[in-house]
Amino acid sequence: MTVGLFALGLALFALGAAVDLLIGVGGPWRRMAPYLLAAVGSACETVAGVRALGPGRAAVDLSSVVGVGRSGLLFDHLSGLFLTLLFVLGMVISVNFIGWSRRTSRDQRRGVASGYLLMLFSVGVVVAAADAFTFLFAWELLTVSFFILTSVTRRRIDQARSAWLTTAVGKLGGAALLVGFVLLSSHSGSLMLSSWATIASGPVTDAAWILLLVGFSAKLGVVPLQIWLPVGYPAAPSPARAAMAGLAANVAVYGLWRCLEVLAPPAMWIIVIVLVAGGVSALLGVAFAGVQSGLNRVIAYSSIENAGLIITAYGVALTGRLVHSVALTAIGLVAATLQVVTHAMAKSTLFIATSAFESDAMGDDLDDLRGVGRRMPWSGGAFAVGALSLAGLPPTIGFVSEWFILESLMQQFRVASLTLRLSLGIAAALVALTTGLAALVFLRVLALTILGPRSGPRTTQEPSVLGAVASVSLALAMLAIAALSPLELRVLARGLSPLIPTSVTLSGLRSPWVLQPVFRGFSILSPSWLWVVLVIAALAVTLMTLVLSRGRLFHLRRSPSWHSGASVRTGPTSYTAFGFANPLRHVLSNVLGSKRANAARALADSTLDGPRGAGVTEPVETYLYQPLARAALGVANLVRRLQSGRLNAYVAYMLVAVLALFVIIGSLR
Repeated sequence: MTVGLFALGLALFALGAAVDLLIGVGGPWRRMAPYLLAAVGSACETVAGVRALGPGRAAVDLSSVVGVGRSGLLFDHLSGLFLTLLFVLGMVISVNFIGWSRRTSRDQRRGVASGYLLMLFSVGVVVAAADAFTFLFAWELLTVSFFILTSVTRRRIDQARSAWLTTAVGKLGGAALLVGFVLLSSHSGSLMLSSWATIASGPVTDAAWILLLVGFSAKLGVVPLQIWLPVGYPAAPSPARAAMAGLAANVAVYGLWRCLEVLAPPAMWIIVIVLVAGGVSALLGVAFAGVQSGLNRVIAYSSIENAGLIITAYGVALTGRLVHSVALTAIGLVAATLQVVTHAMAKSTLFIATSAFESDAMGDDLDDLRGVGRRMPWSGGAFAVGALSLAGLPPTIGFVSEWFILESLMQQFRVASLTLRLSLGIAAALVALTTGLAALVFLRVLALTILGPRSGPRTTQEPSVLGAVASVSLALAMLAIAALSPLELRVLARGLSPLIPTSVTLSGLRSPWVLQPVFRGFSILSPSWLWVVLVIAALAVTLMTLVLSRGRLFHLRRSPSWHSGASVRTGPTSYTAFGFANPLRHVLSNVLGSKRANAARALADSTLDGPRGAGVTEPVETYLYQPLARAALGVANLVRRLQSGRLNAYVAYMLVAVLALFVIIGSLR
């Protein structure tokens, strides 16, 4: 039954792509048909994932079909967990796509639905792959889908650059995975992923770990491989960004989880790099998110922050595996998986809501989106829930996951190695700073989009009823999961059972409704009771305010907010997105590379991203990729001279090469 539902879902994805390519997008029903098939196919994959979480496991042998050694599909608890999570989101995103396709838009052209359906197909096959060939084949299809989605609309001059940069990073990650898989398969004698468990720790395993971490980090967006996110997400059609961030990026997480199951632990220095890279990614991501003027770029940089949080918790799990502490591995992996759920649901919600905002305001500039959430209350409310979750504020699921991450990093005293202790401590400090900055960053966004004064058209109509339903459904699901976090932990315990014994994971339950970080005698938390207490406290404060004010609470004089004390609604005296970011820009000037400028020069040099004199510098791009690009262009210019050389020069080159070959052969004898 599981295999049949999975195959049916893939068939529906393929049929939807064929409908898009053959029938086209001439009418509303033609545009909607591929996304309807995507929604039904995602439902099939979701049911298959739920069944895979049940007792037993299912497998399919594809050796006769693929013809490359042993190959097949595997449906165990881990693949069932990711199939369920990703394709529940696939159903919601497909519903949003249906509503989006009903509207006339220049972005609705042939190829958008095909790219999206190819992404769904690839995600399903990657999660179910049991061998290296099937995994890599689906992984490359995923990269192709990214290229299609980031290049198909052709709405901006720089879109070609964004598409090729996204593809280049994807191909770099795919090449790293290919070399790592070949290295492991050659030493295990099999393409099956499970056979790699026979390889003992050593140089081969360490080299493979480095390659696999690079490959998966490129898709997830970990520093220094994050450069494609800020340009790749905005280049894709509005609803496709939710799929790229909520679905495709988390496939890399599944790959890391599977590696932890089948590979021996890496060397200590690799774990140190993972912890530091995760902490740096989180800090850089949230810092640069706080100074962006485009909403899509804010969300993209926030994805880098969440990738860093996930990788940091994954480093805790690797530390536990290295020191043979099952409990430490469990808390790290549980914290990372909780953050994966938060990231997938919240990012999908934000991008779906942003799709509605862009339809209303024709852009994503924060200054143009002032008060858009008040004009579109359903999408605005869902956006607020997603933003508060990513800010890690109670009582959202983001608060629970980030609490677990900090608690896992605080267990460094249980590790004997001083190097690992210091690395965990540094990562904990970076994560703690990140969580504080995240609240500031999303407060800025909410102040402009939700709490700010109304601007632009005064319409209160949602651009798509289905889009509003999709975003509100995800927001309500996030709130419900936060209130029922102990039940979520039970589901994760079953899904992670191939890596950690279920009994160890369930040690995170102090009681049926109280959570603890696996280790007893440490801090505890009850998200369920937190919901009850916070609601009662809010009602009590409201009632007390009404009593003490003697009914004058609703007679207060009200004035427009966010205007620097000025009576005008717009102009240079009102707060802008750039003005909100200025404190962060100056406090973190060493991280952001920002410079001060006087007011006259700032106004004269103003751009879309704020005054150039007080702009920011991305350190990875400026100090790593730009020098590499200049060196590559220099080498290319030197080599280009060979294209127009003289014939006698070419003959001389051949003569020198032949003589050098003779000398080498002679020396070998």
